Amino acid sequence: MKFNKPRLSFWNIWNMNFGFFGIQFSFGLQQTNMSAIYKYLGAHEADLPLLWLAGPVTGLLVQPIIGALSDGTWSLKFGRRKPYFLLGAVLASIALILMPFSRSLWMAAGLLWILDASNNIALEPYRAFVSDKLPEEQHSLGFLMQSFFTGLGITLANFTPAILIGFGFFALTDTFENGIPISTYWAFFIGAVASIGTVLFSVFTTKEYPPTEEELIKLNEEKSKGNVIIRTIKDIALAIKEMPLQMKQLIPVMFFSWYAMFCYWMFITSALSLNLFNTLNENSVGFKTAQILTGQVNGTYNIVCFMVAFALVPLARKIGAKGVHFVSLLIGGISVFCIPFLSNVDVLFTIPNFFEGGNIEIPTLYLFTFGLGVTWASMMSMPYQLLAGSVPKERTGVYMGIFNMFIVIPMIIQIFSVEFFVYNLVGNNPINIIKLAGIFLVLAGVFTLFIKIKPHEVQV
Repeated sequence: MKFNKPRLSFWNIWNMNFGFFGIQFSFGLQQTNMSAIYKYLGAHEADLPLLWLAGPVTGLLVQPIIGALSDGTWSLKFGRRKPYFLLGAVLASIALILMPFSRSLWMAAGLLWILDASNNIALEPYRAFVSDKLPEEQHSLGFLMQSFFTGLGITLANFTPAILIGFGFFALTDTFENGIPISTYWAFFIGAVASIGTVLFSVFTTKEYPPTEEELIKLNEEKSKGNVIIRTIKDIALAIKEMPLQMKQLIPVMFFSWYAMFCYWMFITSALSLNLFNTLNENSVGFKTAQILTGQVNGTYNIVCFMVAFALVPLARKIGAKGVHFVSLLIGGISVFCIPFLSNVDVLFTIPNFFEGGNIEIPTLYLFTFGLGVTWASMMSMPYQLLAGSVPKERTGVYMGIFNMFIVIPMIIQIFSVEFFVYNLVGNNPINIIKLAGIFLVLAGVFTLFIKIKPHEVQV
């Protein structure tokens, strides 16, 4: 018998997704700080792509497997998805605490592999959690709630070092013996607390629906067959073979948008350092300032992300998820392409400084953050909305895991292409990599127009 899921209140949906905040806080720390940490430990710009390999590879391997495993999991005590949230959060917290104490480049790279694998263990079931708990008419709100927590978590992660320095807890030049700023360590420690704390909140405040009698019989039959790994691989292979057309049409959209974002995260600190301070020397004040500035602009685009996340709901109802995603990618692409033409000196506007008096000058550099924030909010919700209506409900976990392959494969391609020929092609200049990211976001928007939507899937 089919179970009709009740509509949940706003705060029920808030509670179930609150753990997403801690997971994204951890991702935010990686996005903003890993390139700088690698440089402090002796890496050069040309080395960065391969050092970022952990994220996409662990995502490629872990998420489909965890998705399939969680589809086949049920425990009266622990539930279906929650055991994976908790395991991932615990392991991620340990890696976050250890990261700033890295003594060598390869120690940091190894910890990043652990951190990314842990975050992916927690992340994938969260996507399926929305489909598990919410009726179809609330999927959009559920995924956009995750966009909100993505923006909020990454924002706080990005601003934490600047806040610690701004309030005088540490100086910009306070560092460990390995060259990593002390403010970075405390940001990672706070991230560890956020990771485990918010996931525990969701685990204790949200109950999972038990499987129906038919689903329970099927789960028991699957368990009796043994060999979970082989069965999981077969489930993934079958799901790929039977992939819905709409999901296939999302492949080029995901390829160009995630290739672009990985270029941005990987090279934005070096690009700002070179463009604004004319240096790539990691020991210079200019580079350290660029690292803090990276956190501030990344935090700002994520503020925009969680501010506009819920505004996308009525807009998507009016023009559809496809239309929202096209416009968002176009705006973001133009904004990112313009980064090298913006300044950290020319004043855009001022805001009152309530702590010290006077005004805070906001430079024109922050103009791009609005467009990228809109893009990020859409990337965190609209593709999943387009996907959720096209895949079988009983296979949501495995398809969400496979869909993550559309994210990590472009990242892997980006790593090897930039490492071995793209970086040379653009003149060994990180500024040109940022321009390329802008062009690829526009291309992703163009490919969105080719997605065919079934009539009943237009409304969200």
